[in-house]
Amino acid sequence: MKPIQEEEITDLADLFKIFSDSTRLRILFSLMDGEKNVTELTQDLDMTQSNVSHSLSILKTNKLVKPRRDGKAIYYSLADDHVKTIIAMGRDHIEEE
Repeated sequence: MKPIQEEEITDLADLFKIFSDSTRLRILFSLMDGEKNVTELTQDLDMTQSNVSHSLSILKTNKLVKPRRDGKAIYYSLADDHVKTIIAMGRDHIEEE
């Protein structure tokens, strides 16, 4: 493995901070089933629209989710398969005995 630069370490730490919030993780898990709009997410997760929207904004800024506009509605989905892989590897790690 090549040596890691300080900037990469900082970027990686920032990425893992995004995953440290349970609301954002719940949204990511919900989106693993497919794209959803804010209303669907608030109902699925029993959370306020404000809380979901705030978390989606952070996830979008960090390229973990992507929006798709359909008329007035905006649907969100996981940005790519890397997000699923990160979550799956995290789950595998915590389930180890």
